[in-house]
Amino acid sequence: MTRFACVLLVDRRGWVLLQERDEHAVIDPETWGLPGGHVEDGEGFEEAAYRELAEETGVVLEPGDLQFWHEFATEHASYGVGSMHVYVGAVDLTDADITCGEGRQMVFVDPSRVRTLELTGSAQDALPAFLASELYSTMTP
Repeated sequence: MTRFACVLLVDRRGWVLLQERDEHAVIDPETWGLPGGHVEDGEGFEEAAYRELAEETGVVLEPGDLQFWHEFATEHASYGVGSMHVYVGAVDLTDADITCGEGRQMVFVDPSRVRTLELTGSAQDALPAFLASELYSTMTP
């Protein structure tokens, strides 16, 4: 089973950090999704979440800055059936603090715009559920 770890960062406005994937992405090219990726052999989900976040955004968080939120089942033609763990964190960052290490851009997006974006399969599951969650409501102004 393929394992994925993804991160939802929420800025002080309540906007969420999303990645616009480019045409070269193996999974869901030309869509918007969450920073994250494969959990490597011998690595835990949480460890992978911090690593992937740093690799894809340049953001290095301290242990405990992210909290596990939810597990989703995934299925991709390229990778088969898998599991995705989503970690969340409130941050005092702006787009200027983010380095786009993968894809077209990595920016904080107004939640009211999320439903207008073409989302990755996993983001279609995770984003609406997170934005409707009690946890998200505690992270917004």
